[in-house]
Amino acid sequence: MSSFVEDELCFPQFLNSSCRKIIHPYIVSIIAYITLSSISVVTVFLNMLVIISISHFKQLHTPTNLLLLSLAVSDSFVGLIMVFQIIVLDGCWYLGDNICVVFFGLEYIVTPASIGTMVLISVDRYVAICDPLHYSTKVTVKRNNICVCLCWMFSILIHCLILKDNLKSPGRYNTCVGQCIVGIDYISRVADLFLSFIIPVTVIVVLYMRVFVVAVSQARAMRSHITSVTLKCSTKVTAKKSELKAAITLGVVVVVFLICVCPLFCIYLSGQDSMLDATSYVVVTTLFYFNSCLNPLIYALFYPWFRKSFKLIVTLKILQVDSCDTNML
Repeated sequence: MSSFVEDELCFPQFLNSSCRKIIHPYIVSIIAYITLSSISVVTVFLNMLVIISISHFKQLHTPTNLLLLSLAVSDSFVGLIMVFQIIVLDGCWYLGDNICVVFFGLEYIVTPASIGTMVLISVDRYVAICDPLHYSTKVTVKRNNICVCLCWMFSILIHCLILKDNLKSPGRYNTCVGQCIVGIDYISRVADLFLSFIIPVTVIVVLYMRVFVVAVSQARAMRSHITSVTLKCSTKVTAKKSELKAAITLGVVVVVFLICVCPLFCIYLSGQDSMLDATSYVVVTTLFYFNSCLNPLIYALFYPWFRKSFKLIVTLKILQVDSCDTNML
């Protein structure tokens, strides 16, 4: 009987203070480990391809691609964070309180930074489609650099303040040995929910609804049979086909992002997270992390430059002299 009890404990040597393991059905455990491990490896690999591609090839140093670079960086971190999720699947944390705080810190910082980047992408497409004549002057690499840096700095600052008690004293909220939790007061939790999810997602939806309406009207205008004089004038104020294609591609990225992220945030918003059983939590969390793996796959489907850079990287042609000047478009 004693041996059976010890098998259920995270740390049997601490019989009276150890946390108990979460017992999943065997098949659920196997599927969860294989799925999360695969998603983690593929996520890091694919997003590193995006990071290398945009960083290395000069022709890809555009304002929009800079935002994709920021998104790829955050997605790469998500892939690494999944390793911690795999470790804690059985409810036991074996890496100590300091690493626990690092894990939660990364998770709390990366997710809002990713959502913030999605907001910047939406603004970028809004200006490109709704105000194409001034896009090149309003949206530049330098300005996008500043916006991306501010986005990450804001996320780091806000969440360092929210987690300050946990950073000062790691493990202070643990109730047993082998637990990994952080304590956040109710006001901070609500503020974080609004700043990190509700407000950004509202901005994203509103901007993309506007982009969609304008893009559809412009597509109809380009297909309609109008006089050459009207067409000539219309061309000046109508977004180029490449901009429309970029808007569609990034629209797909945003929609997929919302589909993957909203279930987990909606559960937190409703306050039902504590009522989820272990299997449901694994499913919702896996969907949340899977989004970071999908983004590069969407680029591969819609962007010829990503497929071309993928071949150059895998075949090591990227190591050749002056490969950064390769024509990618």
